[in-house]
Amino acid sequence: MGSKPKAALLMLLVALGIAAGGGTAHADGAPSGTDIQIAQTLGARELTVIIRRVDTTPSPLRVDVVTHQGTAPGTLHLAVAAGGVPSSRTDVVLGAAPGVYAGNLQVDKPGPWELSLSDGTGAPATIPFVVPARVVPPWERATYGGFVAAGAFLLIALAVGLRARRTAFALIPAGGAVAAIAVAVTGALLSASTPPPPAPGSQLDPTSDNVTDPYGNLPLSTVDYSRPPVNLAVRPEPDGLRLAFTDGATGRPADDLLVHDNALVHLVLVSPSGRLSHLHPVRVGPGDYRVHVADPEAGTYAVAAELARRGGGVQLVRSTVDLHGTAAPAPEPTGAGARTVDGTPVDLTITPGSPSTITAHFRTADLQPWLGMLGHLIIAGPITGPVGESAAKAPTWAHVHAMIPPVAGQLDRPDETVAAYGPDVGFTYTFAAPGRYRIWLQAERGYRVLTVPAVVDVPATGAGR
Repeated sequence: MGSKPKAALLMLLVALGIAAGGGTAHADGAPSGTDIQIAQTLGARELTVIIRRVDTTPSPLRVDVVTHQGTAPGTLHLAVAAGGVPSSRTDVVLGAAPGVYAGNLQVDKPGPWELSLSDGTGAPATIPFVVPARVVPPWERATYGGFVAAGAFLLIALAVGLRARRTAFALIPAGGAVAAIAVAVTGALLSASTPPPPAPGSQLDPTSDNVTDPYGNLPLSTVDYSRPPVNLAVRPEPDGLRLAFTDGATGRPADDLLVHDNALVHLVLVSPSGRLSHLHPVRVGPGDYRVHVADPEAGTYAVAAELARRGGGVQLVRSTVDLHGTAAPAPEPTGAGARTVDGTPVDLTITPGSPSTITAHFRTADLQPWLGMLGHLIIAGPITGPVGESAAKAPTWAHVHAMIPPVAGQLDRPDETVAAYGPDVGFTYTFAAPGRYRIWLQAERGYRVLTVPAVVDVPATGAGR
């Protein structure tokens, strides 16, 4: 063998060593696919639906349904469909004990899908989700293609060097091998710094085309063409509320809501006396959502819906609705101090200032994540007069989170089956103006969402500016 083919072989081995030391490049710049957790208020049941990740298709699709304290036993009917064509169905039997109940379905292709849930009463809830595809990025194609081409050129160079009378003829395929190696090494180096394409379903409208080829949908403009806000129309129905979300520009149903903090819509209702309900309406059609309200108080409710729209960011829309019911008014809450909520002792401390700190001490370290967070704090104020009407008009309406402590190496946030947090759930918040505020602190323990109402009086000297 001549010296030139030997040199080409050495260069190929060195290049292979460089590529091997560069680490593994993921198809989309990150591990593909994660679990989707979506809270659903289905009739009188508050559920968390967990759609487990799917890495390849066709594949089984596992769906876990988490129930909470007080959930009635029964049977849920689950089905998945793509493009309106049903794929598979299954039933999940819910027991009387709260916990996780599993069902298995089948998906046969990547792209946009819908999961429907029904308990046999009313319209089924439909949850859009996207099954990702294994997409090879251009730089990965260049890397693998370059090394394959380099190997082919090397074999040709070896054959020419052995059979030709002049080994100089082997320089031509050897030069091709060097060029292919250069392309492969460049692709390997670019794979660590090139950003991933927009994700179908979260950044792009999900279609079968852009799921399998997201690089064909890269935005070319640097202008932010964000979508307009949604309009909310609330209408009472015999067993709850009907919510219509429409595009602020066209008036068409807004059917591009994203899973935001483990729900499509976070609906907060505040009764005339200040009783708070944190619900998660079910989608029954494009822009059409329903939610059950159990035995409301008579009077005006404050309505606040928090949602995220693809290309439009997180939005908060507020309204009011008059309901008729027989529920007794909620008692006037106190400020800081000890209390018992659903059998759980809670010590609430409020340190006014700019900012203020609010901490609930549950005296136990078995709290569970709810909606992906350790705790939630709803703030409305300043309040004057009936709470429902005042909260609807309050200049301040805030939804603050206590985050789950990070765990090294854990990419996904834990679900509600992990009861290992607490005992303290703390928040930091700066009140914008003096006055009386209503706050509601929420955390989960034993598959029961605990709501701690309180009053905070913010003096003029302690108000943030």
